[in-house]
Amino acid sequence: MTVDTLAPPAPPEQLTPPPAPRRPRRRWEDIRAGYVFLAPWLVGFLLLTAGPMVASLYLAFTDYNLFSPPQWVGFDNFVRLWSDPDYLQAWKVTAVYVLVGTPLKLAAALGVALILNAAFRGSGFYRSAFYLPSLVGASVSIAVVWKAMFIDDGPVDSIQQFFGFPAGGWVGDPDKTMPMLILLAVWQFGAPMVIFLAGLKQVPHELYEAASVDGAGPIRKFAAITIPMLSPVIFFNLLLETINAFQVFASAFIISGGTGGPARSTLFYTLYLYFRGFRDFQMGYASAMAWILVLVIAFITVIFFRSSRLWVHYAGDEGR
Repeated sequence: MTVDTLAPPAPPEQLTPPPAPRRPRRRWEDIRAGYVFLAPWLVGFLLLTAGPMVASLYLAFTDYNLFSPPQWVGFDNFVRLWSDPDYLQAWKVTAVYVLVGTPLKLAAALGVALILNAAFRGSGFYRSAFYLPSLVGASVSIAVVWKAMFIDDGPVDSIQQFFGFPAGGWVGDPDKTMPMLILLAVWQFGAPMVIFLAGLKQVPHELYEAASVDGAGPIRKFAAITIPMLSPVIFFNLLLETINAFQVFASAFIISGGTGGPARSTLFYTLYLYFRGFRDFQMGYASAMAWILVLVIAFITVIFFRSSRLWVHYAGDEGR
């Protein structure tokens, strides 16, 4: 074969790729309209969330009293935290509230959800009634009512005396104030209850029928079917309620009268942060506390997600 018999090379114009199609004008108009509608959220996020967070991060390394320019002090605020007895007490009170109140609240929510999951007359009314406290439970008015129920000679005190228990009220008693706040948290189980109800509706009824054929009882069904199938919902509620428990403020402030309670029994972390920032005007110190709380919650969140691989089961995991 000679060179003359080879096929001629393709013309240069055939080697260049065709030009990309132009984006329709209508597409650009839709994108621009989307950003216009998104602009209020972006402005709000930058001015009300991202901006204050960046400012507080800077203030955490300064000495700032709201009336004079902040003075850079480096890590002094973070070092001072661990020698502050009230700061350590705030962590202790918050830890007790999180470790005791969160499991009790989720247990109450799951128990009521299991009862309401059965079809019976008036179930819709009871679901609404149990969910109602979650709508109003975080308000200041509910905290005021709750405090009035547990004061000396209040309704709870009268019930105690009727059953032969000593009077005295719960408010102002260092040993009873924390249980009272935990009861308030448990009373607001409506939101996780609704989520548990949604999860229970997704459990196939055929699994319970097969377990009944095998002779499994209610406890065995609950442990072998309900809990594994609800594990993603349990994980979601546990994470959400734990984060919310770290941020409790209004109820502790109202019930303690803005003092942290006798013997600092209700000195929650957020309440002490408020004292430092807006009562003592140590905004740099309070900013350092806020960022420590952010880091602790982030660390706990990471632990939850890491440990979820061991006990949270999703549909389709068996085939992996």
